[in-house]
Amino acid sequence: MSGTRVSEGRATAVTFSRDPDRPHTGTGAIGSPRPLLVCFSHLRWGFVWQRPQHLLVRAAQSFDVIFIEEPVFEAEDNADRLEIQEAAPGVVVAVPVLSPAQAYRADRLQADLIRDYLRGRPGARQVFWYYTPAAVSISADLPRDLTIYDNMDELSAFQGASPELIAQEADLLDQADLVFTGGRSLYEAKRDRHDALHCFPSSVDAAHFYRARETGSPDPEDQAAIPHPRLGFFGVIDERLDRDLLAAVADQRPYWHFVMIGPVVKIDPASLPQRANIHWLGPKSYAALPDYLRHWDLGFMPFAQNEATRFISPTKTPEFLAAGLQVVSTPIVDVVRDYGEAGLVAVSDTPSGIVLSAEALFAGQKESWRERVDRRLASSSWDGTWQAMHDLIRARLQSPAPEALDLLPQDAPPV
Repeated sequence: MSGTRVSEGRATAVTFSRDPDRPHTGTGAIGSPRPLLVCFSHLRWGFVWQRPQHLLVRAAQSFDVIFIEEPVFEAEDNADRLEIQEAAPGVVVAVPVLSPAQAYRADRLQADLIRDYLRGRPGARQVFWYYTPAAVSISADLPRDLTIYDNMDELSAFQGASPELIAQEADLLDQADLVFTGGRSLYEAKRDRHDALHCFPSSVDAAHFYRARETGSPDPEDQAAIPHPRLGFFGVIDERLDRDLLAAVADQRPYWHFVMIGPVVKIDPASLPQRANIHWLGPKSYAALPDYLRHWDLGFMPFAQNEATRFISPTKTPEFLAAGLQVVSTPIVDVVRDYGEAGLVAVSDTPSGIVLSAEALFAGQKESWRERVDRRLASSSWDGTWQAMHDLIRARLQSPAPEALDLLPQDAPPV
């Protein structure tokens, strides 16, 4: 759950329309022998760089990836279309653009647009990859060779979630050939609901965050004037952040400064605590994160204890550790079991406890802690996670159709 906006530019958008008088100009190598991975996501590719992007850029070594976002309603004169943009090598983003007047039949329109677009890839094997169960309403009858549900979060517990999500997930679990979960607690909650359930907790691009351990680089301009000590958070700022806890800790230590990076979504920005020592810097690009973390003194994860955080496995935990930052967190189950019990992350659920934990970390020695961190991170990488997932996918695709093996190329070297 890295709270960073993807700011890298995309190719100029082209469109695919169902109008037979308009040409099919969608990007992507039509006629390519590579199989397709069609991903249905509730998250937009350009919002934050997190689990979907980490996995799918690696999937693009072996698949042509089509990342289908939720629709936007801005088409005029019923000119419903897919807007297609190249997001990364081998990855295109498809956005259904619909007329507001057609909102009442949005599911049917999206299904038709997606079906027609995929018809441009005759003969390619198709893997459907879901991040949102809601997408079953637009894709249930579309042909595919394999269905995968990467259950990264318990979306039904999030603020504003559709009441239909629970039933939609039940349908998706019935359809899925493979189910992956984003953490151990989520795996344990779902393990009796599917016979091919696999736990893949948050991984890390350690090399990217190791850059924060380097010295000599200047402080980012919007952070340079903030005094030390700095305790920093990066992530999506929503109902999962305990704003009252943050305010209480800031009040107990007014000379500590709290640097908060990430987009504010689903909550009123006016509800964010305003203090002289709390600094809301907004979203930053994934590429820029190490430059900010390099100049922090501690990582801080003030997650609320609520339904939305019950099953989360925060990606930022190993990212903080790779950056060489010690971390104080509230007692998120997966954080406690994967990092807290090993002594890699300090855990407390009260303002006073967080202050005491932070003070102990300020006063402690980091050398032995960092050695233990690096041993732990050596077994966790997005390359390794994707390879393990891909092995499962290949086995499933090969089992019913051995003659199609040549359609599944071996993995290229890790990116």
